Amino acid sequence: MPLTGFGTRSAVDGKSAVPALPSFFIIGPPRTGTSWLHTVLSECTGLSHPTKETRFFDKHYDRGLDWYGSHYRTAAEGRAIGEVAPTYFASREARERIAGLIPKAKIVCTFRNPVDRVVSLYRLKRAYGWIRSTFEEALTSDPEFIESSRYAAHLKAWHTTFGPSQVMATVHEDMQADPQSFLDKVVDFVGAPRVQLRPAQIDRVFTADSMTEPRNYRWTRAALHLANWSKARRLDAIVDAGKRLGALKLFLGGGPSFPEVPPAQRAQLRELFRGEITELEGMLNRDLSAWK
Repeated sequence: MPLTGFGTRSAVDGKSAVPALPSFFIIGPPRTGTSWLHTVLSECTGLSHPTKETRFFDKHYDRGLDWYGSHYRTAAEGRAIGEVAPTYFASREARERIAGLIPKAKIVCTFRNPVDRVVSLYRLKRAYGWIRSTFEEALTSDPEFIESSRYAAHLKAWHTTFGPSQVMATVHEDMQADPQSFLDKVVDFVGAPRVQLRPAQIDRVFTADSMTEPRNYRWTRAALHLANWSKARRLDAIVDAGKRLGALKLFLGGGPSFPEVPPAQRAQLRELFRGEITELEGMLNRDLSAWK
């Protein structure tokens, strides 16, 4: 049954009858500036805490609404509540579950040159120790790389499920060209007050892909398993505390820079994604020939 009280708290006998749930979702796909958006939106909206990406609607739905709602207990009263969840974009389960619970939710997605995005996603997964395969091997062994690049197909699905008026499609180049204008449009759409970006926040838009290989793959992998073990036991606060104390800097990166993807391989990827890009151009009424 849809919940009509999303984004608010209702009380019965001094207790919360319906947990506060998001009224908007930033659904990615991955490596499209969602971390930057999470940082700046945290100043004017209520985002999940302490876990940045709960993975509730695509991975942890069995934990129930009480668990999910607990991530919004610290959200300030009166603020728009949302989740930055880039894995939801390509997930049919997430889309249908959100629609079933929060049918009036606002959905924001950002599209980036798919070749650059896939390369960035590969480097992220390597840096975090999630994969150890080469770039070429990862493209065939990990379906997320290609599936999350089916921009037009998944955007159509979100339009069909929620209606075009509830889905905002943006382009990563606009975020880079004018971060303030980009943010203004997003907060206007989700119903949050505008905030003025500071110079340091603007600079971060351009430094998102500076990660390197892990200094020690086994250490990074062990730290990842420990974090997942903690989250599985709902000890998210411990993981969050470790991040604040600098554990990320100890286990993430520090190794050699990633090699450049050969031009021939980039050309193959451009051809692979050409059909989706052409279809997206029609949906957005925008020239994306620079991606082809």
